[in-house]
Amino acid sequence: MGQPDGRKRAAVTPLATLRVAVDAARLRRVAAVLVGDGPRVLDDLLALTVELVSVSGATISVIDVGQHRGSLARSDARFDDLDELQFSLGEGPAITAGVARRPVLEPDLERAELWPTFAAAAIERGIAAVFAFPLQLGAVQLGVLTLYRATAGDLDDIDVSDAITLTHVATHVLLQLEAESTPGAILGQLEEIVEHRARVHQATGMVAAQLSVDVGAALSRLRAFAWSNDRSIDAVAIDIVARRLRFEVDG
Repeated sequence: MGQPDGRKRAAVTPLATLRVAVDAARLRRVAAVLVGDGPRVLDDLLALTVELVSVSGATISVIDVGQHRGSLARSDARFDDLDELQFSLGEGPAITAGVARRPVLEPDLERAELWPTFAAAAIERGIAAVFAFPLQLGAVQLGVLTLYRATAGDLDDIDVSDAITLTHVATHVLLQLEAESTPGAILGQLEEIVEHRARVHQATGMVAAQLSVDVGAALSRLRAFAWSNDRSIDAVAIDIVARRLRFEVDG
């Protein structure tokens, strides 16, 4: 049936009947989090994200030049271990999403082909699905939001829309936090990341010298040693730098 002026009435699609992903009530809850205190606002935003998107946990990681640099925020401390795994192993959803600059959605880690070692470790920790969304504004990439879920299965369209909306919110929160920090300084979380990674890089250099290999091969040996001994790469790096652990050439 046409409009009074003779124009055809636009067809109503099924999607038009869905609620808006982040409705007024949800926006009020997000706004309440954003008036929180300082850097804690990111952790609070992730705790809300877990609730709104119906996942088990969430982290925000720094990804630079295809490398996982560390965790900026988490919904709760249990998920720091999963984020650290990506750095230790050099593989995982946050790294892939950061390199591709697009969301990476893996609804079933049992079938994951991109990161077999990470997938196996995540499954051991009770995680069945992961979803990673880059935090970026134009050409500037600030990090990656990774969502972890204990049950396999796709996010539905509304959950994906919510996750993308909350990714935009987190991006602007990060920009605001950086703008409010002391000029030339980095946020406290980034300082901790830099210190943590510096130990690993120092240890990698020492292993490279001990084995007479390049730093890429040394980092691979360091990661493999940490993984096979069920230790964090940082804990192994501390022992190497303190000269309590030395790598020897095989054979």
